[in-house]
Amino acid sequence: RGSIFSSADFINMGEPKSVLKALERMANAGTIVRVSRGIYCYPKIDKFLGLGVICPTFEEIAQYIAKRDKARIVPTGSYALNVLGLSTQVPANVVYLTDGSPRTISLKSGRGIKFIKTAPKNLAFKNKLAMLLTFALKEIGEGNVTEDQKQIIKNLLKNEEKLAVEKDYTLMPTWIQHLLSKLYEC
Repeated sequence: RGSIFSSADFINMGEPKSVLKALERMANAGTIVRVSRGIYCYPKIDKFLGLGVICPTFEEIAQYIAKRDKARIVPTGSYALNVLGLSTQVPANVVYLTDGSPRTISLKSGRGIKFIKTAPKNLAFKNKLAMLLTFALKEIGEGNVTEDQKQIIKNLLKNEEKLAVEKDYTLMPTWIQHLLSKLYEC
């Protein structure tokens, strides 16, 4: 349970129209859930809290699409802020930078995932924390980082080797490099 798939995952099982019809029937019967056009999941069921069907997260859906399309993705903007705990706001539409096809995926919930084409430099990060911090701080803007946010970043950096983050400094704006260096020293 919890797997995400599309008709392309069943290409060896029969004619494409037959596979699509079978998926449609299973979705109508409630066996699987149609997440978006052409994307389905075999949902997890929460019996402990009684929540019932648990649909996949934005991240899981985006990662599936990236894997399927053989593309790289990077969360950006307010979603990066939320992932790092720098903001409690959960965006209605999540934005990812990609080297794949730009597109918008409309989800069943009325929310969406947007993939925006970007320069290869933005996808060259080796360290995930450095990448998330860069895009989150770009969203906040130079000079707008609060003391509470600096403390959260400092706590995140405690668990990350300084050298691993420094390797990605060349991909960051200068002001973010200086801020991270200062927070490592504190």
